[in-house]
Amino acid sequence: MYNMEMKKRALVSVSDKAGVVEFCKGLVKNGFEIISTGGTAKALKDAGLKVVGISEITGFPECLDGRVKTLHPNVHAGLLAMRSNPEHMAQLEKLNINTIDIVCVNLYPFKATLLKGADFAECIENIDIGGPTMIRAAAKNYQDVAVIVDPKDYDRVLKELEEGGVTLETKKYLQYKVFAHTAVYDSLISNYLASQLGIEYPDSITFAYEKAQDLRYGENPQQSAVFYKEEIERKGCLSSAKQLWGKELSYNNINDANGALELLKEFGTTPAVVACKHANPCGVGTGESVCEAYLKAYNSDPVSVFGGILAINGEVDAATATEINKIFIEIVMAPSYSEEALKILEQKKNIRLLQIDDISARRERTAKDMKKVYGGLLVQQYDECLIKDEDMSLFKNKAKTEVVVTPSGKEKTVYGCGVVTDRAPTDEEIEALMFNWKVVKHTKSNAIVIGKVGRTTGIGMGQTNRIWAAQQAIAHAGEEAKGSVMASDAFFPFPDCVEECVKAGITAIIQPGGSIQDKASVDACNAAGIAMVFVGDRHFKH
Repeated sequence: MYNMEMKKRALVSVSDKAGVVEFCKGLVKNGFEIISTGGTAKALKDAGLKVVGISEITGFPECLDGRVKTLHPNVHAGLLAMRSNPEHMAQLEKLNINTIDIVCVNLYPFKATLLKGADFAECIENIDIGGPTMIRAAAKNYQDVAVIVDPKDYDRVLKELEEGGVTLETKKYLQYKVFAHTAVYDSLISNYLASQLGIEYPDSITFAYEKAQDLRYGENPQQSAVFYKEEIERKGCLSSAKQLWGKELSYNNINDANGALELLKEFGTTPAVVACKHANPCGVGTGESVCEAYLKAYNSDPVSVFGGILAINGEVDAATATEINKIFIEIVMAPSYSEEALKILEQKKNIRLLQIDDISARRERTAKDMKKVYGGLLVQQYDECLIKDEDMSLFKNKAKTEVVVTPSGKEKTVYGCGVVTDRAPTDEEIEALMFNWKVVKHTKSNAIVIGKVGRTTGIGMGQTNRIWAAQQAIAHAGEEAKGSVMASDAFFPFPDCVEECVKAGITAIIQPGGSIQDKASVDACNAAGIAMVFVGDRHFKH
């Protein structure tokens, strides 16, 4: 067995080799002997450093294709022995085992393996065993061993070594980073395995996030906030955005921008613009061009769009930029900007410009919607249900009806999905209904959206009763309400919303249906010649 004098030693074995040569040169300068394994040992030797192979420490060769290298008492006793415990030190002397004072290890690249689309066998082979065992052992014995898992900490450790030794404060900080590192690592593995087994809601769950940026403040200036992004980066979302211009984002900026992005994705590649305020749409437009779509969105509610957020699914050109610059806009999100558009928009110092590649990309099928509550976490499937553009049968076919007797002995008419009124909607009304149904799905409940083909005319959201939401939407629309159609995220409990539609000149309605008093609303529509379609699916959003 390799018999080493009692001296300062560092065990170095890293998959991320950035800066490791310079770090080890600094360790040697400070009197450390370097122990290493595999590719790391080769890189250090190639750089001219003297390295002791791990097999010389363990007295046992690496085996099983490198699966077993450091799992040995000569390594772990050297890590775990408490220097202040005389019995520990006496046992090391008796066993001829030397201490290890610094551990520099980062783990097999499981995340990188996953991201490149490797198969199951390769992913499993990139689950590190010896690495987590070593760094956890070293971190447990933090008072005697400094353990580094992040190359960003190399300079701090070397600086303190040159000043006399790594401080206890730094060792505690490095200890924390170890357990944070292994927690993230294990959560990536467990979530991957759950997805492979099709486990939708595990008995216990962990998530891996990394800090993306500090935020200026939270919902209000007195609240601090930070933005974390998922370890596995997603397409077409805010965590993948590149900020091209403007000051840093706030908590509300990100929350509101996310609401705009969610709705924008409903329109696919059709040029679309969503104007958003407080995570609610205030104007939505589609058109032959981005500029046409923007003008429709702006004209839906010129008051609310001021200081709002724009989500755009096509390149922002000079014409669109010129229109946007006529008012104050907080954020513009788009997949690209022409050079001329950037020059125009950058004339406003307070606007933020975000570039989001694949802005129209839909979520992964297995993605979950989560909301934190104090002491717990609500998890559900995303609301992906929506009428398909090509499915016109809903708007053409009469809904089946059935008269049932309620427990109280009253008769109730139950409607299926389809046209529930005497009049079916026209083709133009159908197109407008489809458009408004997409918008109401992303509007906070109680929600009512009215609009015409390719544009909203009025939006009522977040009300504690549906009639207020209807009145709000109609009031916002003004004269534009006449000839518009209406979408409601849930059923009408009373015919009062239809009565407001009659007064405003609204011609067609789309809603889930399912109220005990559906017939009263249907009868009111028939009396006024309004077409109404029941969809079946509601879209509450809280």
